[in-house]
Amino acid sequence: MRRIFLLLFLFALAGFLTPVYGSEPPSVSAQHAIVIDVNSGMVLYEKNAEEKAYPASITKIMTALLAIESGNLDRKVKVTQSAIGVEGSSIYLESGEVLSLRDLVYGLMLRSGNDAAVATAAEIGGTTENFVKMMNQRAREIGAKNTNFKNPSGLHHKDHYTTAKDMALISREAMKNEEFKTIVKAKSWVTDRGIGKFNNFYNKNKVVYQYDGGTGIKIGYTKAAGRTLVASSERNGMELICVVMNAPDWFDDAYKLMDYVYDNYELATVATAERQINSVRILGGDKGFSYVGLKKDVLIPVKKGKCNASILYDLPSSTKASVSRWQKAGKLEVFTDHTYLFSQPLYYLEDIE
Repeated sequence: MRRIFLLLFLFALAGFLTPVYGSEPPSVSAQHAIVIDVNSGMVLYEKNAEEKAYPASITKIMTALLAIESGNLDRKVKVTQSAIGVEGSSIYLESGEVLSLRDLVYGLMLRSGNDAAVATAAEIGGTTENFVKMMNQRAREIGAKNTNFKNPSGLHHKDHYTTAKDMALISREAMKNEEFKTIVKAKSWVTDRGIGKFNNFYNKNKVVYQYDGGTGIKIGYTKAAGRTLVASSERNGMELICVVMNAPDWFDDAYKLMDYVYDNYELATVATAERQINSVRILGGDKGFSYVGLKKDVLIPVKKGKCNASILYDLPSSTKASVSRWQKAGKLEVFTDHTYLFSQPLYYLEDIE
């Protein structure tokens, strides 16, 4: 494989950005905090982000993700006795009640229903214990290696813990799912559980009401965890996830941190989709080389007037014919200040017999 570096000065890429001077991150009450860019995964702010913390009900982000990934949210779920009378927030389920999995997910994300979380766990995992194993396995797959779940709701347990960084990773994975994004952005949801039942779910997360561009995600609180919040937003094409944990001024903290990023960063295009950006020699083909490119634009947030990036093309020096359009050829790696960020696949842009 050949590895070719190309240095990109983002002043040119971003159109001679205007520098912002004296823009320091704000002081926040949160003991643990992080802000990441959803598209690239770049960390744009962090404070004790890899220290152990208790998540409280932001745990339900993983519960909802697993429910959505299980498919068919409109299937009917019969509520078991295990979900009845669970401590804390509730949507007041009754034993034997039948409702859709979609209603349960809206109930656990908008109203933070602990009973909805247990009912969801029983439906997806068969038992709460098995579902918790699924939660921890999915966390490992996402890369949240400092997380250990003990229940689907976030009720306090000394061995139920995570980090702000891990919750950002889990939330970023969840926000890739359009169904999840729709649910956490909703201000309300109406069920059809029958007369006298709790049918109207209003979102407890003030981010979707108060913050300009707010799109979700979840609040949490226990005495041991303090106030926890995962907030998401989008402005000018940039999507952010902000996690604050043990944060007395949880919403104010999140708003200040996201404002700081929007005020000091903007998106720059590092590479454009479907353009000929490099080539690979083709042996034994009806053409001696093939151009390679990307399926989608590569965008990263850059600090105004300050950052530069470099690109590394990781490609073979040659390959044997034949190759097909959109066959994977290698990868493009993105760095800022010599720090690796992420990679995107490179593809052949033509058919060569």
